[in-house]
Amino acid sequence: MAWTCSGSTNTALIENMAREGLITSDRVKKAMLSVDRAHYAPAAPYQDSPQPIGHRATISAPHMHANACESLLPYLRPGGRVLDIGSGSGYLTHVLAELVQPGGVVVGVEHIQALTDLGRRNAEKSAEGRRLLEDGKMVFVKGDGRKGWSGQGGEQGWDAIHVGAAAAGFHQELVDQLRRPGRLFMPVEEDGLQHIYVIDKQEDGSIVKKKLYGVRYVPLTDAPPE
Repeated sequence: MAWTCSGSTNTALIENMAREGLITSDRVKKAMLSVDRAHYAPAAPYQDSPQPIGHRATISAPHMHANACESLLPYLRPGGRVLDIGSGSGYLTHVLAELVQPGGVVVGVEHIQALTDLGRRNAEKSAEGRRLLEDGKMVFVKGDGRKGWSGQGGEQGWDAIHVGAAAAGFHQELVDQLRRPGRLFMPVEEDGLQHIYVIDKQEDGSIVKKKLYGVRYVPLTDAPPE
């Protein structure tokens, strides 16, 4: 289970999650092994628990990032386009970028400039991260993620959208920006409880929503006053 997965190194953490069945895809395992959480988590990077990163934001527990990647994997193909809303530390943005290479683009959106800058600085700590940034394959921008993103080619739509904060609803603008087919992974708050939903847009444009499991995320809201 998740609480048994912590390790003393990035490799140990990922191997433990694979052993417990929290990572089942070789592609996801390879991508997570290639991105060292120590570049993104300020303390206890290999603990399978969320960590504060400042500005009332957190980096989610590693098993949640693994599950997001596993859930979106059919849409994370080479050359794919991915939107990461609430990119925070930049960790998952980097993992997603690895999963759509060669040729793919991942845009991380944050509503606080300091977090946008944080994600970029963290990515610059590794040669792989610097290469993705320099090639325009991983981009960090400031914006209201509830409205999606139309820059960096966003008018073409997104194969996959990940939301890293609990939304008050399903945000039709995000669904509209999915390609056909495309998938949205997001926590949604309903009646005081939060659940992960996977929302698929089919080739004919029809929408299928699937409720997965309960979670606790920070809310997807306006930026706090500066």
